[in-house]
Amino acid sequence: MSKATYARLAALSLIWGSVFLWIKIAGYGFSPVQMVLIRLALGAVVILAIGYARGLRLPKERAVWGHLTVAALLGNAIPWTLYAEGEIEGSSSVAAVVNGSAPIWTLAAALLLGQEKRVSGFKAGGVLLGLGGTALIASPWNASSAGTGWSILCFVLGSVSFGASFAYMGRFLVGRGIPPLMLAGGQLGAATVLLLVAFPFLGLQSVTWRTDSVVSVLVLGVVCTGFAALLNFELIIKDGATVASTVTYLMTAVAVVLGAVVLREPLGWTVWLGAVAVLAATGLLRRKPRPAAEEGKAPAPAARPVPEEKAPEPAVRPAAEARTQTAGAAD
Repeated sequence: MSKATYARLAALSLIWGSVFLWIKIAGYGFSPVQMVLIRLALGAVVILAIGYARGLRLPKERAVWGHLTVAALLGNAIPWTLYAEGEIEGSSSVAAVVNGSAPIWTLAAALLLGQEKRVSGFKAGGVLLGLGGTALIASPWNASSAGTGWSILCFVLGSVSFGASFAYMGRFLVGRGIPPLMLAGGQLGAATVLLLVAFPFLGLQSVTWRTDSVVSVLVLGVVCTGFAALLNFELIIKDGATVASTVTYLMTAVAVVLGAVVLREPLGWTVWLGAVAVLAATGLLRRKPRPAAEEGKAPAPAARPVPEEKAPEPAVRPAAEARTQTAGAAD
């Protein structure tokens, strides 16, 4: 990967790694739906304001908006609400560790969407290892060590939805020539509408006005949603959905450290062991098989000199080069 890719991964990992801390604190004053609605609205305003200031415009095609709505549901409305719900009784560290299993669900969704034609041995092993790690974290035989059964279920379902969103965006929203800024703003806007629809049914709880909760919601909206959504789309478009999904591999460490240091959340041995398994699984899922052409390839024989009088005419090569240059210019 290039230095720019590493920089995008690091920035997004730090921002998203702190999300679970802000969610926990914001939950002291706001309900999950209230919190997520504010996040989405603030993020959409920030992204769209920057985009329109640069002269960019939202896409107009109905098909694009249909895909953006599905992406908003899978990548924002469902998982963010579930994480917020789970952190009411569960810990932010466990939420982050379970979220680390998202690449497993990205692979599963990519198979369903036809992006992955077959699963290598390494990827199959990564899936099994990741599922085992998630089971260790949940510890159904001793769920109190990691949180309530309901909180663990919320975290797992949230990670499934979040992972599926990466594959869906890579399949239906990449390569359409739409600026990433407006794709991000459009997705957040669609998710805001979805939460507004749900608000009368799930968001009418009373608000406890606390300074730390208000600050946390503002940070979630402006930084962790607005700025991070742009970074996320840039990763998917410039580096691919698989690379983008590995953000969870890095952000987990940030979230666990913040949970332990700031919130003083205890983690049992099953969580630590499960975290290692999930991160190792993510590493296996990232592994790229060696191209078959490179395996066992014999060195090419030395080219024989062509006699001068039998040298081929060079007319074909310039034509091919011209076609290549034309295609490059068109791109």
